[in-house]
Amino acid sequence: MQDLQLMKEGLTLMGLGMGFVSVFLTLLVIITTLMSRAIECSFPKPVVSAVTARCRGAPQPSLQGVNEDMVAVNAAVHRYRRRHLR
Repeated sequence: MQDLQLMKEGLTLMGLGMGFVSVFLTLLVIITTLMSRAIECSFPKPVVSAVTARCRGAPQPSLQGVNEDMVAVNAAVHRYRRRHLR
């Protein structure tokens, strides 16, 4: 009978330990997410416009041999990022 009681206590202790760890990790993820959002709101990324890059003397990319489809895809990606990644 003592073996059965030890097994129950062991399973109870295991359940409590696993529950504590899962609650701790869930809280850690939530708190980390909230902290990163607070930091992003407090310190937004600076936006560098194309005009500023040209004024700094940035080299202009060569358009020789560029496929028109790739230019359209590149424009679509930039438009998506501008709208959704703020």
